[in-house]
Amino acid sequence: MGQLVHTLPEGERVCGVTLLAGEIYLVRCKERDQVEVYDVITYLLQRRLTVPDAPHFTVPDAGWFTDMTSCEHNRCVYIGANYAKRVHRLDVQGAVTRWAVNDSPEGLSVNAAHNVLVTCPDVRKIKEFCSHGDLLRELTLPDDVIHPWHSIQTRSGQFIVCHGDLSNPVQRVCMISADGRHIVHSHGGQRGSDTDQYDGPYHLAVDDNEFVFVADYYNRRVALLSPTLEYVRQVVSCDQLKGDPEYLYLDTRQRLLYVAGNDLEEGEWRGYAAVFSV
Repeated sequence: MGQLVHTLPEGERVCGVTLLAGEIYLVRCKERDQVEVYDVITYLLQRRLTVPDAPHFTVPDAGWFTDMTSCEHNRCVYIGANYAKRVHRLDVQGAVTRWAVNDSPEGLSVNAAHNVLVTCPDVRKIKEFCSHGDLLRELTLPDDVIHPWHSIQTRSGQFIVCHGDLSNPVQRVCMISADGRHIVHSHGGQRGSDTDQYDGPYHLAVDDNEFVFVADYYNRRVALLSPTLEYVRQVVSCDQLKGDPEYLYLDTRQRLLYVAGNDLEEGEWRGYAAVFSV
C-alpha cells in the first residue's frame, strides 16, 4: 500500500494535477487564478496563474476544465476544457495559447513524440496534436470501448485506455493496438467493487516499466496493473483518500503518485490533492 507523504491545501474543485520543471501544477474551477503552482520539495505555494477565456463556473452547466498534463520537452502544461471544446497551452513563463479540438475533450496525455493525446468520449476517439495545436491524426476506438476517459500511449505505440461511466455496464482498462483497431489485453468487465471490477475507471498513470495505475472513481481507490493488465494490488485505499480520485500523476524518478479529486460537502465540491510514495 502506498504511504501518504503530503496533502496540498483543500479549495475549489480540482480539475487536474501535473509536474513541470520541479513544480506541482494544480488547476481548479474558479473565475481567476485557476492554476496553483507549488514547490515540489517544500509543497509551498509559489504563484497563481490565470487562464484567459476560462469557463464561466458561476453559470450552471457552462462546462469545466477536464484534465491537465505536462511536457518537459516543450516546457508547458496543457489544460482541456469541455465548455468550448478546446485545449489551453500554458508555458512556464505564463503565456497562454489555445486550440480547438472540435469534440468535447476529457483526459490528456503526452506521448514519446512530445505530442498531446486528447481522449474524446462522445465520439470514442483519440486525437493527436502537436504542441501548438496542429491535428496530426485521429483514432476511432473499437466499438466496445464505450465512453473512454483517458488514454496513454506506451513506448511500443500501443494505447492504454480506461472506459465506462455510470450508464455503461462494462467498465475496463484496455490495451489497444497502435492503429486503434484491436483490443490486445483488458482488465475489468461488469461494473462492481471486486478486484477485477471497476466503478468509474477515470484516469491512468504508467511507470517506466509500463505498470499501470488506475483511478477507480466510485470505488474510491487506486489499483496497480501489470504491463499486460493483470491485477497486482491496490496502492491507495478508500481510507487514505479525502474524496473520489479523479486525476493521477506519477513522478517516476521519485516514485511519488499524485492523486487529486473532489468531495461533495454540504452541496459544494471541495478539491484535494495528496502525494503517496509507491
